[in-house]
Amino acid sequence: MKKLLLVLLIAPASLLFAQKRKSVKVSDPFSGLDTAFARVLKDQKAVGFAVAVVNKDKIIYAKGFGYKDYEKKLPATPNTLFAIGSCTKAFTASLLGLLNKDGKVDFDKSPIEYLPELRFYNKEMDDEITVRDMMCHRTGLPRHDYSWYFFKSNSSDSLMHRIQYMEPTASVRQIFQYNNFMFLLQGMIAEKLSGKSWEENVKEKIFTPLGMNNSDFSVLTMQKQDEASLGYGVVKDSVIKKLDYYDIAAMGPAGAINSSVNEMANWVITWINGGKFKGKEILPASYVTQAMSSQMVAGAGLPATDVPDAQFSNYGFGWFLTSYRGHYRVEHGGNIDGFSASTSFFPTDSIGIIVLSNQNGSAVPGIVRNIIADRIFNLKSIDWTGRADSAQAKAKAAAKEAEKSKVSNQKTGTHLSHELKDYTGLFINKGYGSFEAYLRNDSLFIHTPTGDLWLRHYHYDVFQPFNVDEKTGIDTSDKIDMKIQFHMSPTGEINMVSMPLQPGINDIEFSRMPKPKDISAEELKRYEGSYEFAPGQEAKFYIKGGKTLYAFIEGQPEYELVPVDKNKFALKILKGYSVQFEENEKGEIVSVSFVQPNGTFKATKKK
Repeated sequence: MKKLLLVLLIAPASLLFAQKRKSVKVSDPFSGLDTAFARVLKDQKAVGFAVAVVNKDKIIYAKGFGYKDYEKKLPATPNTLFAIGSCTKAFTASLLGLLNKDGKVDFDKSPIEYLPELRFYNKEMDDEITVRDMMCHRTGLPRHDYSWYFFKSNSSDSLMHRIQYMEPTASVRQIFQYNNFMFLLQGMIAEKLSGKSWEENVKEKIFTPLGMNNSDFSVLTMQKQDEASLGYGVVKDSVIKKLDYYDIAAMGPAGAINSSVNEMANWVITWINGGKFKGKEILPASYVTQAMSSQMVAGAGLPATDVPDAQFSNYGFGWFLTSYRGHYRVEHGGNIDGFSASTSFFPTDSIGIIVLSNQNGSAVPGIVRNIIADRIFNLKSIDWTGRADSAQAKAKAAAKEAEKSKVSNQKTGTHLSHELKDYTGLFINKGYGSFEAYLRNDSLFIHTPTGDLWLRHYHYDVFQPFNVDEKTGIDTSDKIDMKIQFHMSPTGEINMVSMPLQPGINDIEFSRMPKPKDISAEELKRYEGSYEFAPGQEAKFYIKGGKTLYAFIEGQPEYELVPVDKNKFALKILKGYSVQFEENEKGEIVSVSFVQPNGTFKATKKK
């Protein structure tokens, strides 16, 4: 799962890009970089990275540093493949740019016109959100990233249907809020209008004409290539740890591309040259201008006092925009498990810089990008490595101080309200997905599509989650900074779990759903028959389809029953309702209790 408005930018975008500066010529801006980048690797405790620099239509520098495989000491090179994360977004938005040129997509129309099944949280959003709003992160929706990251899906349709249950935190166009789901939708629009998958579209329209022949769309594919990099993170401040690849699955249009700096250089050359590569139009010039022009203010504030000429923060289509020390910069970062990236270019200078690294949540791409930019533009040197070191040290110190001043709200000596087995089951939220709570060796765990969490009792019905590593087990120092709370229904059953998964809104609630137990047709026959509440008031139980038990009470619809425990069934369509059959000492079913929010009603089996 990571400024100022410059007055001159109110000028028309065409003026910003109409006059190209002459290429800056410095005797050798790359002299001594090996030493500088060795320090970056050491100070940031990074494994490796690769960098490419382009000028107009040529790569003028490309080199790898450190390793693509730390254990085997295999060096990173300009051809090493890295996950580029959200640098993918500019590729996805460009597909809509191509469709816009062909008259198939209008940026200022509702995305529902192209995806009729799409719905947002309320009618206002359905009526007001446009394709343009999605392309520049101004829909009013916050990230809701746990929905796709913890509860990932291989179905883009499934992820799209979750959106209508995602609560906004602002009005449409009120503020900039980064949202990966909106780029998923752009990929789906391209699929719907072209009849081809997002991957096929990117490959056909961009990769192939740019010679990006080794770039791909899945870490599962990348890991089979000889040039693939492994991903790493830093734990306990200094220990380099190999991380598993994260398969982004159906969220691909927001961040699934893997590439090398040599191949990404061709992509940047295309943008520097107004959408053309080797004289051939890849992207429409009109779209290129729009995409790297301000569509939304991304942030506000003052530049740092020691870097007063790094100003404003806006967003175009799949690109962040800023003034870097007097040079207009178009850039996007990328982060996914084990990898960090930066793709940037300076359109009025005809310079591009790509930095790809195999370190999780790393400062390396930004440091390296800035060091190179300062040298190429012959600017006064800034110790970007030292600034990053200082910022990280301050952040750690602040975190320690905050931890010292933190007062625990844990209530000691409290107990669970139920037996641990009663907290198990399947829990579902329509906007996020589902997880299963289960017991293992008298401990409670939850299983998600991304992995398992161990739940340690905190107090009352609240638990502290910890990550579970399939290889090393549970690390009690690796806790997740949130609490998971179980709730009970008026009938006293555990019926819901809440988690603080999205700042700015109430905790996300997952309703408990009955998880069917295997039960034979022969076993079901034990429950068939008529049960009497009082003379003239009966409930009938019968089997349909040879394997499903139903209940019927006169004046009500029939209810399908789902076996959930010994002699216990949940009513499939009624949350919080169940039936519990009772047996005598001979094991014969003699009665049934209907358990519901307004009470429990018992009926005796008629002979």
